Amino acid sequence: MKPEHNPNAGTNQGERRAERATSYYEQAGGAPTMRKLVEAFYPRVVEHPLLAPLFPEDIHPVMDKQEMFLTQYFGGPQLYTMKEGHPRMRARHIRFPITPDRATAWLSCMQQAMDEVIDDKMLREQMMERLAMTAYFFVNTDEQEADY
Repeated sequence: MKPEHNPNAGTNQGERRAERATSYYEQAGGAPTMRKLVEAFYPRVVEHPLLAPLFPEDIHPVMDKQEMFLTQYFGGPQLYTMKEGHPRMRARHIRFPITPDRATAWLSCMQQAMDEVIDDKMLREQMMERLAMTAYFFVNTDEQEADY
């Protein structure tokens, strides 16, 4: 018996491939969303007792770099690399005492910002999962060694 031909089979499969090929950056809304995300994130960071001491008083240059990094990290244009060179994020953060609690606090601030800015819950979860791996990779100080 010959299988029945489904004229939509290839289209659906192609659509699924196209969806997977779309970057988180594009799914989130591109450059405007990355800016909104950074603008929602950093007010939380500078008010957080564990995170605020790690950041300079003038947070705007940090925000600009974070926007470029998130754009690149989530599949958008390679803005960070074009302006700052290879990200080498662990090396760039090694001078800061990053504890597991600080990584968790950073992720909490980012989760709140994403909840505010990005409507798609599944997309937020996927983006946060990716960020969590990175945040905990930056941990370089035990809680006992931290100078809070």
